[in-house]
Amino acid sequence: MLVQIIIFLVGLIVLSWSADRFVYGASALARNIGVSPMMIGLTIVAMGSSAPEIVVSATSSLIGKTDTAVGNALGSNITNIALVLGITAIVKPLLVSSSTLKREMPLLLIITLLGVYFLSDDHLSFFEGTVLITLFVTVIAGMAWLSLKVKNDDPLIRETDEEVPDNVPTSSAVFWVIVGLILLPTSANFLVDSAVYIAKYFGISDLVIGLTIIAIGTSLPELAASIAGVLKGEDDLALGNIIGSNIFNLLAVLAMPGLLSPGFIDSSASSRDALVMLALTALLFLFCFSLKGQGKIKRVEGSIFVIAFLGYQYLLFMP
Repeated sequence: MLVQIIIFLVGLIVLSWSADRFVYGASALARNIGVSPMMIGLTIVAMGSSAPEIVVSATSSLIGKTDTAVGNALGSNITNIALVLGITAIVKPLLVSSSTLKREMPLLLIITLLGVYFLSDDHLSFFEGTVLITLFVTVIAGMAWLSLKVKNDDPLIRETDEEVPDNVPTSSAVFWVIVGLILLPTSANFLVDSAVYIAKYFGISDLVIGLTIIAIGTSLPELAASIAGVLKGEDDLALGNIIGSNIFNLLAVLAMPGLLSPGFIDSSASSRDALVMLALTALLFLFCFSLKGQGKIKRVEGSIFVIAFLGYQYLLFMP
């Protein structure tokens, strides 16, 4: 068992590191060929934050662990809002000032409702997987178009420009892209195999293992990035990474089991976990918008999110 835990932890570290290197290389390469930092931030960087979840979901689906893949998608979204955003807001309250985010939040809510609907019959079909991945491509194209329409005074432009790597040689950028493409699936394979072994040893279901240690583990980089972002005053970028990651989790991560291993899923995914994800997303929507002006996610709201996350974990493991 100790060996499997070590393999899981090493796999998680390598998975997170290789995803970061892949995003670094792809962003630098895109900048070198003339793509605007705003477009890179809304597409490559946002999609890259979900790369570990996408690869883990695909790996789980290929070995028939559909519940693990579904749990990873739902659990990552729950963790991103309740734990990552909650802790970030406690560290430093977030101002919601970007018009881009105010357009993406309603989109996240709509996509969340669609995901809940697809899971409501305790079955994920190939057709539903196809719909989700098609929407994923559409959203990427839409974000690319949106990056061309954002006003120059939008704070997200400045924050994104500072985050996209500059003056990176093209050869180095290509090298890191290749490293990421090799290590991402390799580390995901070791991580999933060890997670399945650990789940069986402790008598945990495939769904719960995806909802907990895999989802929390793959969300830790977002936690570090979000806290670092708000401490530098990049509130919109920190919140944008969470919103973008959750959109991609539902469209790309949840699509993987539908495309690669369609079939019935654990009923708890629809009756419990999908509803928790929907409730947290609706709460985030309310916190981001204010009738009195600029929205703000304060420490009180952050504490509510963290308490909700702890309560949800108790619900998963209570006797």
